Amino acid sequence: MNRKNINSIFKIGIWSAVTICFGILFFLITVLVVKGIQAISFDFLFTSSKNFGAEGGIMYQIIGSIILVITVIVLSAPVSIGVAIYKSEYIKSSFVQNMTDTLIYTLNGIPSIIYGIFGLIFFVNILNTGISWFVGAIILAIMILPTIILSTYQSINSIPNAFRENANALGLNKWQVITSVLLPRALNGAFTGSLIGLARAIGETAPIMFIATAFSGVTIPERIQEPISTLPTHILALAQQATNPQALQNAWGASLVLITLVFLLSISALVRRIQFSKLNY
Repeated sequence: MNRKNINSIFKIGIWSAVTICFGILFFLITVLVVKGIQAISFDFLFTSSKNFGAEGGIMYQIIGSIILVITVIVLSAPVSIGVAIYKSEYIKSSFVQNMTDTLIYTLNGIPSIIYGIFGLIFFVNILNTGISWFVGAIILAIMILPTIILSTYQSINSIPNAFRENANALGLNKWQVITSVLLPRALNGAFTGSLIGLARAIGETAPIMFIATAFSGVTIPERIQEPISTLPTHILALAQQATNPQALQNAWGASLVLITLVFLLSISALVRRIQFSKLNY
């Protein structure tokens, strides 16, 4: 078999894989839209749930998810940017660099349920925090740290060394180089990584199911020691009532709202990445 035939077979395999992936994605989105759009209405989006979600809307679940993701980004972004800058500018040993890479990728690969178990044991059982939405935000912030760190670190490393050398030639010290040259570029990468991380965090159920959320009877929390209601846990509660047609219909509607939020965050990250690439160019 000659090289031309091998290349043709390889291209066919690649395009087949792409077609299958997009076909599955299109099928899932189509099912969500067709089934979920029937439940979407003004009352559904702006009223509270009743009867364990089988009746009413998802207003407090939407608010709860938004509160969580805002808190998550406030907690995770400063730490991620600091780690990325320290890793890029202060760690000179290749061994230490490899060790930090291993730790970051390991943290990124830990299953989400493990984060939930850690939060349950450490915060709820040992620290006796109780069911708290703030604890859930801490766990989700830890979970998306690697995504933001890597995105910020890559942005910093994309800056040519000539920028650092010119800044040093002008008499800027290390801190001034970081704040005036590196940090503005790092913020672009951190913003993109944050959106990608939040797209993952907003759809998580396992890390917060036992430590931060309640399945019913929860409104807007007034203290950090109170539970919260989110879209993923609400969908889980509704799915357990599959014999109830109205509950199942509401589950499809809540799923459509959730996937829309994830889609908006992902598209925002993609647009920001394209803008950032043009800026670099």
